[in-house]
Amino acid sequence: MPQATARMATRPPLVIEAAELRLVRLPLVTPFTIATGTMYEKHFPLLRLFSGQWEGVAEGVMDPLPDYLPETTAGAMAFLTDAILPGLIGKSFAHPNALDRHFAPWRANRMALATVEMAFWDLWARSLDLPLQTVLGGEGDAIDVGVSLGIGPLPSTLDRIRAHLDQGYKRIKLKIMPGHDLALVRAAREAFPGAHLTVDANSSYTLADTALLQELDAFGLDYIEQPLAWNDIHDHAVLQSRLKTPICLDECLGTVAETRKALQTDAARVVNIKVGRVGGHSSARAIHDLAQAFDVPVWCGGMLESGVGRAHNIHLSTLPNFRKPGDTSSASRYFHRDIIVERLEATDGRMPVPQGPGTGVTLDQDFLATVSTDIRRFGA
Repeated sequence: MPQATARMATRPPLVIEAAELRLVRLPLVTPFTIATGTMYEKHFPLLRLFSGQWEGVAEGVMDPLPDYLPETTAGAMAFLTDAILPGLIGKSFAHPNALDRHFAPWRANRMALATVEMAFWDLWARSLDLPLQTVLGGEGDAIDVGVSLGIGPLPSTLDRIRAHLDQGYKRIKLKIMPGHDLALVRAAREAFPGAHLTVDANSSYTLADTALLQELDAFGLDYIEQPLAWNDIHDHAVLQSRLKTPICLDECLGTVAETRKALQTDAARVVNIKVGRVGGHSSARAIHDLAQAFDVPVWCGGMLESGVGRAHNIHLSTLPNFRKPGDTSSASRYFHRDIIVERLEATDGRMPVPQGPGTGVTLDQDFLATVSTDIRRFGA
């Protein structure tokens, strides 16, 4: 680590010489249903930044429609094309944090900005010949992972739980919504009394549903994720005072300040960090450190990322306060073929950290060309 620190301190600024932004469509192996709808494919921006012999890559996690957070794929493509990337070409940055000056004029749009910031972290780490986890401050060669199971018929859901527990996954997350909640959780707990179970409501309940949510206390859940509105920390604090089960916040926490308010008011006893949601690795690290100061565990949430985003998530998850299994399960659960050469596959509930500089993964250029629908280039 001292050698790595010295290398980071003495690295000359990187000049961003060119960029490539493309839209990618990857069909899912099976449809993924949550309270807000069903996804049949992953449709996302993929950004490549170039400096000298090095390249950094990241993907955006916004959805085509604003059903998770307000950002959309089309809006992000326009924002990056019209406002962000043209002004980035030819600029030099000594550290990923220096991008903050370039982003300063713009409000919100954290997912779009995270795409740029994460690509630069990958570029910077590759230029240092260091793994991303090293420059982020993480360590270890593998992380614990869980799975997230979409909404489906009860019998098949129980079969999927059994199959994933047999594969060694450390936590099972069940998507719930009104009318698809108590019976599911009761059946899952009866069938798998020793399993680490959580539920994710994707903001589909209100305080009027408190009595129903209190019934979930009987099932020994690790936590209930985002039961109430996506932008209401206060009501989650009220609900937590009425529940024994810890509440985990996701959509509510887009910034360090929002996380601080949630922790100070006991609205979140567990924090889901999605690096793309919070603006990139720098903000994710700050939220990680803040939660650690409150002795609140964090875990890394997923957005059905391809291998590019999945690799970023894995490296981030090696930081010490990622004390609960995240959503970085095997890529083959989602895609018949990934856009990277390496196979990101978990064994016995452990996901290996990709080896090599940066994220440690390589784009499969031939396959990527077949699933790209729009390519825009900036600079040389």
